[in-house]
Amino acid sequence: MPNIIEISDLSMPGLEPYACRSEVHLLRWYEPQPGIFVAESPKVICRALDAGYQPLSLLVDRKQVTHPADDILERCGDIPVYMADSDIITEITGFRLILGVLCAMRRRTPPDAETVCAGAKRIAVLEAVENQTNVGAIFRSAAALNFDAVLLTHGCSDPLYRRSIRVSMGTVFQIPWTFLREPAPDYLAGLKKMGFAAAAMALCDDSADIADPRLRAQEKLAVILGNETEGLNPGTIAACDFTVKIPMAHGVDSLNVAAASAVAFWELGKSGTGG
Repeated sequence: MPNIIEISDLSMPGLEPYACRSEVHLLRWYEPQPGIFVAESPKVICRALDAGYQPLSLLVDRKQVTHPADDILERCGDIPVYMADSDIITEITGFRLILGVLCAMRRRTPPDAETVCAGAKRIAVLEAVENQTNVGAIFRSAAALNFDAVLLTHGCSDPLYRRSIRVSMGTVFQIPWTFLREPAPDYLAGLKKMGFAAAAMALCDDSADIADPRLRAQEKLAVILGNETEGLNPGTIAACDFTVKIPMAHGVDSLNVAAASAVAFWELGKSGTGG
């Protein structure tokens, strides 16, 4: 049975994860153990539950308790379910909930890159991608366009920050991912040891067209995407097997990294086709 708790005091201890304005604080909630994250909306929460993440509590708009949150409440057992009207929830969280349900969940220790990439043919590598919206959008494209895994350098925003989860539509719970131990460009040695050819998305004089048949011909390919402002580390570009560009028109020099990822994943999402 759901353990529904009417919110009578905005300072109730159980509301702390939802009132927290610092993603880093949530990340370090149980330090040195993995911390917590907050998932938003019924679909996203269900995807996290499907992936085996442990729910700790729920914050629910009173109007959502019977539907669509009823299935989530049933799946979450007897964890605390904090309930209030939407204006009270807005006061707690600092933003208006569109779909009326938040869930605080326990993080897990990320696997190593070798585990994440076992059996993978197409992977994305994010190098210092700092914007949470971009990280979430890249995950959504990776899931939709046939990529098997996502690796991130430690300069990247965490995929389990609330905005990234929301923008990804919960695909961060469906695509295997982890943070790389090595900085750029050192991590490339590990990718090559696992058998991946590396394609750097960058504007260089010798960049290959993204439709180059050599790219699709690679049995295992890692597509490397860089920082929104500075692009990829020069050492990364130099160490990659290919440097790749998306042809532009009307004098546009490049796409936003999230948009570029969707084009790249669509074009390169199938292996061994030869073009």
